[in-house]
Amino acid sequence: MNERQIHKFVQRYLEAMDCRILEKSPAHFQVKLSPRADRDLTNRPYYWSFVDRTGAEPETMSMLLVTDKAKYDEATAAAQKAPPPPAAAPSASGNTAEAVFGRSFGYLNSSLNTNVRVPREELHFGSRRLEQLFQSAKAGGSYLCLFQEPEKRSNHPLHSTAYSAWLGVNMKVEFQCDMKREEIHSFGISLATGQCLEQFSDRLLQHRMTPKLPPNVHTAKNAITLNKAASIAEGTLERKLRTYDYSWADAAAKRLEEELSTIRHYYEPLIEGADEEQRGPITEQYERRQEEIRWQCEPRVSVSAINCGIFYLQGIG
Repeated sequence: MNERQIHKFVQRYLEAMDCRILEKSPAHFQVKLSPRADRDLTNRPYYWSFVDRTGAEPETMSMLLVTDKAKYDEATAAAQKAPPPPAAAPSASGNTAEAVFGRSFGYLNSSLNTNVRVPREELHFGSRRLEQLFQSAKAGGSYLCLFQEPEKRSNHPLHSTAYSAWLGVNMKVEFQCDMKREEIHSFGISLATGQCLEQFSDRLLQHRMTPKLPPNVHTAKNAITLNKAASIAEGTLERKLRTYDYSWADAAAKRLEEELSTIRHYYEPLIEGADEEQRGPITEQYERRQEEIRWQCEPRVSVSAINCGIFYLQGIG
């Protein structure tokens, strides 16, 4: 992910979590976290257990989230070098008290929280804080139930539009050996007909979705179960994966055998020449080393579901 993609993701995350954005630029966000985001990101279990026990009003933390360090530091340095704006003279009718305090004590700030430290977090791909945002988004968005917003509302009070339910699931395929490659596949399965669509997430982006059932809408009866729909998605992905070129796996298997042969030639003479007391530890080390090599180099394909949801779309799919 580059800086622009990270910035876009962070903004969507903050809006989805109802955080209050106090200040933002193309390179940063200064935010007041919502209670839900504070629980996920700040690691304050004792504080939140106190809030839950006593029912006290929670005081969430503020954060400075920098999505482009170079651009943010450049803008900050330029702002510090800029001359301060001239102080405005107090009016004759107002701000008399401020003028008096200003002469006596210098600059008077109306904010009572000027000394509150706002922690700065630099977000880049691989950073701990960005990984926390990914995990929080994954936990909060693993399961959804949304309805398509109709483009036009019917003026007839008795008219009702039929919506059918779709199981949408995003699946991650990992091709692993001593190298790694990942793919994301998005499937949508109609619970009314069993039809399976690929790139289903792209279709959802064409519609506005809402968590509430729109007026003058009714949902059609499901013809298949969620388990059946999930099986359809798995079967579709399996047939797709069978058409792939797996020459990389053959090459990885050869490299694995070469690695195992190398450590075999090293350890077997040691085991044969060792006495009874030394043979046990050397054998254990040899077996552990073989397991490590297999874990690192053995070719394999793994599939996992990232998230899923029920989406009600117009028509009978």
